[in-house]
Amino acid sequence: MTPKTEDGPPPSDEERFTALWDDYAGRVFAYTCRHVDHHSAQEVVSETFLVAWRRLDEVPEQALPWLLVVARNTVNNSRRSVRRNDALTEKMRRIERIAASTPGADVTVTDRTELLEALATLTVIEREALLLTAWDGLTATEAARVAGCSVPAMHVRLFRARRRLSSGLTPESVSASPINVTRPCAAAEHGSTP
Repeated sequence: MTPKTEDGPPPSDEERFTALWDDYAGRVFAYTCRHVDHHSAQEVVSETFLVAWRRLDEVPEQALPWLLVVARNTVNNSRRSVRRNDALTEKMRRIERIAASTPGADVTVTDRTELLEALATLTVIEREALLLTAWDGLTATEAARVAGCSVPAMHVRLFRARRRLSSGLTPESVSASPINVTRPCAAAEHGSTP
């Protein structure tokens, strides 16, 4: 930085800032270019010298290290800001996808009623098998363990339940039983028979 003259008055803030710019802007830019792209480096240099202008009284006589710390902090702040912006953008995309695919309340109620009516056409054992796999996300092997039956028996239960749901038929040998959502495990009450 341009040294003060002993004979004259101290330089004004504008003169001191101009001297800082003239002496160090190129070096701050070179440092910044090692960390970000050319366009971003120009913005970081501008932001660095804006901080220097606002805090001119705090800038030491050996200003380059201080300016480089400000530039480094500005680069880090910019990176954090970009990450937050990217995360927010992704979150908004997910919300838009969910909102776009979510039907209105009237459609949901109608679909729920139709689903409950269709599930009521199944036997208790078939319904439990279907809900364990479709609702609780278990594999057929896991569902068989929960229901207390063999894996082949669980596959048969799932096959029959899916067939009845797809054809809309009620079981001929067993009357449809209403769904009781308060029972924790209907399969436990009916043993392990398929």
